[in-house]
Amino acid sequence: MDLTNYAEVTALLERHGFRFSKSLGQNFLTAAWVPERIAEEAGLTRDDCVLEVGPGVGCLTAALSDRAGKVVSLELDRRLESVLKETLAGRDNVEVIFADAGKTDLKKLCKLKGPDRPWKVCANLPYNVTTPLLTAFLKAGCFESVTVMVQKEVAERLCARPGTGEYGAFTLLVQWYARPELLFEVPPICFVPQPKVTSAVVRLERLAERPVPVKDEELFFRTVRAAFNQRRKTLSNALRSAFPGLDREALNAALEELGLSVTVRGEALSLAQFAALSDALYDMRKEEFTNG
Repeated sequence: MDLTNYAEVTALLERHGFRFSKSLGQNFLTAAWVPERIAEEAGLTRDDCVLEVGPGVGCLTAALSDRAGKVVSLELDRRLESVLKETLAGRDNVEVIFADAGKTDLKKLCKLKGPDRPWKVCANLPYNVTTPLLTAFLKAGCFESVTVMVQKEVAERLCARPGTGEYGAFTLLVQWYARPELLFEVPPICFVPQPKVTSAVVRLERLAERPVPVKDEELFFRTVRAAFNQRRKTLSNALRSAFPGLDREALNAALEELGLSVTVRGEALSLAQFAALSDALYDMRKEEFTNG
């Protein structure tokens, strides 16, 4: 069976009494070149274990199975159980687990299903859970790379540079853990039902170490969030809103020492500049506590 053939997939779903769920963000691929290229771009070998989320009818799963040593697919929708039993029959290196990926201990799952083997993520992610799942993949620390299809605008956010409209807190979180690359776009016509937006495939290569050192990682992310929570405010005002009691003159002096204008906005700062700023805040707070 061609799992990307519209007529065959439609007949398959009707035979199993399946109806698409908008709440689950289900859009199944109907263009054979897309899963093949996703699997190819992931750079899989028979040594690799792959985590997939949202297999749908299994077209990407099959492409991954042809290349990887083991594929573990997490699927939330139990209605697809009979469908996947049919479409993935005979693929002994594939295991489908019906569970919520957002509530799964991913690090524990990798150790259980493929101890001492490299793991990669490869998936056509449901649009409505893209951000929390990408965050979970990166923070799990057990995946060498993450190759996923997301909305084009999300892919652009992941790869954005300072000073652009797409650049934001999530950009910096992703680039703290990984090196993102937008690989190719996928038009709506490649799906059923067709989404209203263009998709894109992005690969996130895990960094061996953090891009820059910081004195307090939690403070670094708090500083980043503060800068973008109120984008229209100057960075100085945004930080003083997030850190009550922060002295304006001391903060402005710290900004100038870092070569930044006191009227600069957060979107202008690079990751390295945010790291330096959070370290300056760390020193200011430490001095405050010491004097207190």
